[in-house]
Amino acid sequence: MKILKKSKEILMKNIAKAKSKFKLGLKKKSLPIKVSDKQPSKNISSFYETAIVNTKFSHSQNTCFAPARSAAMPQELPSFYGQDKIILQVRDSRWLHAYWELRDQTLEGLKSKLGNDFYRAEKVLRVYDVTNIIFNGSNANRFFDIQINDFANSWYVDTAGPGRAWCVDLGLMLADGRFITILRSNVVQTPLDGPSWVTDEEWMIPDEMFARLYGMGFGLGKSSPVGGAWQERIKQGLFSSGLSSSPVKKEIKEARDFWLKVDCELIVYGATQADAKVTVQGVPIKLRPDGTFTLRYYLPDGKQVIPVKATSADKLEERAITPTVTRETK
Repeated sequence: MKILKKSKEILMKNIAKAKSKFKLGLKKKSLPIKVSDKQPSKNISSFYETAIVNTKFSHSQNTCFAPARSAAMPQELPSFYGQDKIILQVRDSRWLHAYWELRDQTLEGLKSKLGNDFYRAEKVLRVYDVTNIIFNGSNANRFFDIQINDFANSWYVDTAGPGRAWCVDLGLMLADGRFITILRSNVVQTPLDGPSWVTDEEWMIPDEMFARLYGMGFGLGKSSPVGGAWQERIKQGLFSSGLSSSPVKKEIKEARDFWLKVDCELIVYGATQADAKVTVQGVPIKLRPDGTFTLRYYLPDGKQVIPVKATSADKLEERAITPTVTRETK
C-alpha cells in the first residue's frame, strides 16, 4: 500500500509539472508582437537586392519610368517640312533622281497670278545639260522636258548622258508654250560609264622612287643607278614590249605565246512606278521597292532585240522601249 501511495504521489507531481509548462507556453504564444512602423533604410544592401530580384520577375509595365519632361521622345521623320525645295541626286552613270516639296501657299499664289492658264498648264520637269558652264537659267548646252502628274513628288530621270553635269527645274508649261520655273535644283555630275579616255599620261616621280619601284622589279636592287639614261632604258624596255596603253599599233616580229581574248556582257536597267508590271523579252521581272530594275545578259555576236514593256497597276497605261544592240567581233 505504501508503494502504491508513493507512486501515486510521484505521478500527480509529474502531471502538475506538465500542466504548468503547458500554461507557460500558451502565455508566451499569446504575447502581442510589436511591429515597427519604420520602413527599412534604403541604405541597407539587402533592401536593394530584394528590389532588384522583384524587378526581374515583374511585368515590364511596372518597371518603366516616366520620361523626363525635357527629354525628347524619338519620332518618325515628317512627310513634309513646309518649304519649297527640289533636290537632285545621282543614281548611276545615266539616271538621276529628283524629289521636291511644294507648299500649298505657293500653288495658291500661282493660281491667283495665272488664273485660268494655271489649270490648262502641264506640270513639267525641265532637265538642263550644264556641263562645263556656270548655269544662269538660259545658257544650258541643251535641255529636255518630262511631263509629270500633279500628285508626284519625286521622279527618275534618264539622261542618256554619262559623265555630264545636270540641273532640273520644276515648272509649268503654259498652253502658249511659255515655261514658268517654280523650283530649281542643285547641280550634279554623273560618272562615266566606261574607262577614261585619257591614256599614257606621264607622271613625274623622284629618281630615287623610280629606282625603287622599277629597278627592284627588274632585280637591280635599291642601289641601282637612277640617272636619266638608266630610266630611259628601263622605260623603253617596258613600253616596247607592248605594256603601253597607247592606241598606236606596233609591229611585232615574233609572236610566240601571245594571245588575246575579248568578250562582252550587256546590262539593261531602268525604272518605272513601283507598282507597275514589267516584262523584258516577254518575261516578267521583279522590281525593287523604288521601281528600279537591273538585268545582265551575255552578249553574243549578232543583233540582239530586247523589248521592255511596263503596264500600270490599273492596266490603263502601257509604255514600251526596245533597245537593239549589235555585236560584231573581228
